[in-house]
Amino acid sequence: MTPLAQVIAAQIAASGPMRLDEYMRLCLLHPRHGYYATRDPFGVAGDFTTAPEISQMFGEMIGLALAQSWLDQGRPAPFTLAEIGPGRGTLMADILRAIRIVPGMHEAAQVTLIEASPHLRQVQRDRLGAVQHLDSVSDLPESALFLIANEFFDALPIRQFQRAEQGWAERVVHLDDAGNLALGLAAPTPGPEARLREIHELCPEAAPIMTQIARRIADHGGLAIAIDYGNWQGWGDTFQALRRHAPEDPLAHPGEADLTAHVDFAPLAQAAQAAGARVSRMVTQGEWLLRLGIAARAERLAQAGDQDAMAALHRLTAPAEMGHLFKVLALWAPDVPVPPGFEPLDNDAHDAGNPDPSAA
Repeated sequence: MTPLAQVIAAQIAASGPMRLDEYMRLCLLHPRHGYYATRDPFGVAGDFTTAPEISQMFGEMIGLALAQSWLDQGRPAPFTLAEIGPGRGTLMADILRAIRIVPGMHEAAQVTLIEASPHLRQVQRDRLGAVQHLDSVSDLPESALFLIANEFFDALPIRQFQRAEQGWAERVVHLDDAGNLALGLAAPTPGPEARLREIHELCPEAAPIMTQIARRIADHGGLAIAIDYGNWQGWGDTFQALRRHAPEDPLAHPGEADLTAHVDFAPLAQAAQAAGARVSRMVTQGEWLLRLGIAARAERLAQAGDQDAMAALHRLTAPAEMGHLFKVLALWAPDVPVPPGFEPLDNDAHDAGNPDPSAA
């Protein structure tokens, strides 16, 4: 057992089976043994590679999209330029470089990072210099907010419910006869009909976080862009672990593997609309980046001698790579132009379920 597995097993032995969100939170954020508290998980030497680590073009496109919205909204100054879950700071560094071409924007930006890991906070300071770190979106200032959340919502703890003959039973972590961690079911409770053994996931923290972001944007102006792998009103078991760039059993190495689940974008959109923000239709990452002009940027970089530019373009936008797996959702202030690359989500489209654009 890993050190954290021993901690979890002792807690289960003392208090009974553990909900999946509690298990996931301990695995990722335990102060001594948690995944993000103890390591830099990014890149070839880590467990996974995110889009900003693949190419500078990803951050440049996002930076220019934020810049266009900043201009469209009257150049608010000062404003909060924020990222949730900023990793090594690679994406923010690329965004800051891109917006330097926009007169006044870089100077007006108050760079704010929402990061729970002390280790990653230091990595971010080493790359970006003096930045403001916050513990939570609830700590964001009451000002114009331009925010990016890239692969953030997928790491929020989830709960899972499985349809049993007597109703819906919550999936929990318990100890098997050998004292090892195993998945089991709590007592079932009544609920809506579904196929036997159908699994439904809930992310209790996601909508409240989106509400906080959307309320600030509705009140003070700005734009938020969420990029993650997921679907619209998705069902099924998407709980997964990644270690050394390979999938594994989420119970195998607690604290030593990244735990994630696919994002359901529908409740995020609903929360943002309820808080007064306008919301986009969900779009695939590949389509959005292509709308922003990433292909032309890749060609220019290739002509300038960047031998990896075209391969990076393919990896970021191709349907068989990250292009369709990752989706993008935006929310912005009322009564301002639609941000670049997006279409507004009207009530009819929302009611129709905004079908997954990658499924066509």
